Amino acid sequence: MRVLFMGTPEFAVSSLRRLVEDGHTVCGVFTQPDKPKNRGHKMTFSPVKEYSVTVGVPVYQPASMRDGSALDLVRELAPELIVVAAYGKLLPEDILNVPPYGSINVHSSLLPKYRGAAPINWAILNGETETGVSIMYMAKELDAGDVILQKSTSIGVEEDAQSLTARLAELGAEALSEAVAALAAGTAQRMPQDESRQTYASMLSREMSPVDWTRSAHEIACQVRGLIPWPCAATDVIGGAPIKLFSVRETGEETAARPGTIAAAGKQGIDIACGDGRLLRILELQAQGGKRMTAAAYLLGHPIQC
Repeated sequence: MRVLFMGTPEFAVSSLRRLVEDGHTVCGVFTQPDKPKNRGHKMTFSPVKEYSVTVGVPVYQPASMRDGSALDLVRELAPELIVVAAYGKLLPEDILNVPPYGSINVHSSLLPKYRGAAPINWAILNGETETGVSIMYMAKELDAGDVILQKSTSIGVEEDAQSLTARLAELGAEALSEAVAALAAGTAQRMPQDESRQTYASMLSREMSPVDWTRSAHEIACQVRGLIPWPCAATDVIGGAPIKLFSVRETGEETAARPGTIAAAGKQGIDIACGDGRLLRILELQAQGGKRMTAAAYLLGHPIQC
């Protein structure tokens, strides 16, 4: 099938690679414009552009999808199908309606739950034990189109958003492969979403970082896991200045200490009292201006007396 692909981050590369491996004709790739990175402000390609260049797929980076030039380009490319995976731009209906097979999206949740920009993060933040991917027809309303198929997976007890994103990228590519094959064969399903069950996964912000130790150990653990790699949960109870938390563990141990109190610090990590009377163990952290390291390594230079 002749496919126009639209995507930007590493998550989308898996789906694009699978389309290429399945033998589809990828007539072009739309991705976000190059952006300056680090202090040198060197312009860098998106992961999707980097991969596209290596396999010789034409790359287009329109600044806007809402002017006539984007629509003209899509019509000129004449795709039979548009596939979108974390592109980062909203597509107007006139573009969605160009391909005869329609436009479909690889979404990293079990719709209608977690529509929106950060479904993987919010699934972990809310303590979900299962998530998955949905391949759906794109509609005018955000993530509200009919579903072609879904694949589910469990969320590991200590799995963070970064590692879950990598797993869902591969699961999404597998689901996409099946969906495109079904479209070509004329056997693709159209399952309307149950609007009464829809939830929204809003964009993350830095304001979500501070840890409130009056919450339960489980809630804080979900916060830490759900905010990796950005913006990261942070606390100032360890060294007085905000320290990012990268890995924690619910010990299950009870404590009478006031929430936010360091109960123990050693080779095993740093144990902090939470609002439910249980301890949360800090395993990996990053101090301001420092590198990510184990809590044990941090304590070598910053000993804590409990």
